[in-house]
Amino acid sequence: MTDLTTANRRVIMHLDMNSFFASVEQAANPSLKGIPLAVAGNPKERRGILVTCSYEARAFGVYTTMTVGEAKRLCPNLTIIPPRHELYRQMSDSVFNILRSYTEWVEPVSIDEAYIDTTDIGGLTRAYDLAKEIQLRILAELDLPCSIGIAPNKFLAKTASDMKKPMGITILRKREVPKMLWPLPVIEMHGIGKRTEEKLHSADIKTVGDLATAEKITLEALLGKNGLRLKQRANGIDTRPVDPESADERKSIGSSTTLPVDLTEFEDCVPIFERLAKKVAARLETKRLAGMTISIQIRYADWQNTTRSRTLQQAIYLEGDLTEVALQLFQQHWNHEPIRLLGITAANVIERSEMVKQLTFDNFEQQEKEYEMDQLMSSLTQRFGDGIIKKGCTNK
Repeated sequence: MTDLTTANRRVIMHLDMNSFFASVEQAANPSLKGIPLAVAGNPKERRGILVTCSYEARAFGVYTTMTVGEAKRLCPNLTIIPPRHELYRQMSDSVFNILRSYTEWVEPVSIDEAYIDTTDIGGLTRAYDLAKEIQLRILAELDLPCSIGIAPNKFLAKTASDMKKPMGITILRKREVPKMLWPLPVIEMHGIGKRTEEKLHSADIKTVGDLATAEKITLEALLGKNGLRLKQRANGIDTRPVDPESADERKSIGSSTTLPVDLTEFEDCVPIFERLAKKVAARLETKRLAGMTISIQIRYADWQNTTRSRTLQQAIYLEGDLTEVALQLFQQHWNHEPIRLLGITAANVIERSEMVKQLTFDNFEQQEKEYEMDQLMSSLTQRFGDGIIKKGCTNK
């Protein structure tokens, strides 16, 4: 297997737990094994949203983000249970502890996936056997299935882990990219969502192969620096190392400033927050991250500090969004005393690629509300015609 890493002599594994929440429930209650099962918010309500479902349920066409009512129509015998957040976190920690027993080079990506650099623990000569050992150990000790992708870099390893589920192990070599990836629609490539797909389609870039061979100037005009990054990925190029500390480093990105004079008027604080949001947005852009929790810091003239935060249903990274949330927090919590320092921090940050079709137990309730609103708007449009109702916002 030495040919796996001829380019840079690295062997990266991407471990992805299979139907993690549902699998944890089945491990905790063996009577749930072998039956169609789904974890959902508000499981007693037909409009509740599925957070995950077992492979037995998927066989009936059931999938994540479907409403309970829709799922029940496809699979009347579907068993639906509410999520148990703390249990999932505990089992996630147990999985990562097993991985760290092999090497310190483990980078958690989310609650149910991680990258592992196995170069120095036998990956160069026995990657498949090592992956199989890890997979079977997690199954034996935790009763949880997983799939593992093996490749010379992170992007290809993550792509490979999706190829065989459940309990799959897939090796993807860089030389296989034209055959394995280029025929696929661009939407199937990690890091590409619907908006990016639409922009690429506007330039007649329909497949991963089209993206891989597209002109750099075209991609930069469409997507900026991210276009060039996606072109590299489409060609199987990814130089990111496995970084065990990245999860800690990227928990928050912030900026603050000490003011030349104490401020006492709201209007004078607005441009300060705008400048801070611009700096935070630029740092998020550099790292391709987005924040789930936005915090502001206020230091008063008497040196008293106040920090207030809001956890959002969907991660944000744009300057305007950061400014809006920060100003809302400021307006709500400022005590109108003179201000010496202001700051903005984006915390609980995630990679932008994780935002694509992401649904976790932290945001399924908001997805549910958005689904209900979309259904209502669709109904009104069908009855009264286009333009009868529009989405908007309220200034506070």
